[in-house]
Amino acid sequence: MDKLKPDPSLLKPMRMFAGLDAAALQAVMEHGQARHVPKGGTVFKQGDQATTCHALIDGRIKIQHTTLDGQQMLVQFVGPGEMYGTLAMFLAGYPGDAVAVTDSVELLWSVDTMKNLMLTYPQIAMNTMAMLGDRLEDLQTRVRQLSTQRVERRVAYALLRLAQQAGRAVSDGVEISFPLSRQDLAEMTGTTLHTVSRILSAWESDGLTAGGRQQIVVVKPDALLAIAEDLPRPKPC
Repeated sequence: MDKLKPDPSLLKPMRMFAGLDAAALQAVMEHGQARHVPKGGTVFKQGDQATTCHALIDGRIKIQHTTLDGQQMLVQFVGPGEMYGTLAMFLAGYPGDAVAVTDSVELLWSVDTMKNLMLTYPQIAMNTMAMLGDRLEDLQTRVRQLSTQRVERRVAYALLRLAQQAGRAVSDGVEISFPLSRQDLAEMTGTTLHTVSRILSAWESDGLTAGGRQQIVVVKPDALLAIAEDLPRPKPC
């Protein structure tokens, strides 16, 4: 494991450690370890007993769940400053595989260490409960979308959410700043690769999106929002 020594201030914007003072952040950092995760590397596997909790410093991690019939679902992308695998310590095991989309740097703590930190600093436990509530609300929203929304709306929502979370301004719009394949989008939105390819090809022809094989630029976010909300598309200027 690489002997990295991150600054405790990296923990300050992380929701799990919100409200902790400098001394507490220093203690939390001292109990953790830092390591590089190469692109394509697996951080943990679905079904394994949760033994570690993780925070991403740099890079991008995706969480994938495989159903009993072998279908893959992309649950979420984790960006810098976000925790992952942490809520699994309250479950039977990790609910999905965590795989590095790009070269990444993470912090990790053993589950026993994190539980002791929660006892020492109850604010961490309170923050974790709030994260659990948000995760449940997000899951309910995604289930509702899968049950009631047309696939075009789901894909539009997914692109807008990713553009908001990981977008960077480029000359022709907002580029999602990590490799995103059409298969990833299909797994995120509960549809097929063929359907996502057809939708994106149509949107590219209409000038709503652009990009290459694993890069997507949202050119007209207002038009995608209209699709997501099932509203009339804005008229061209």
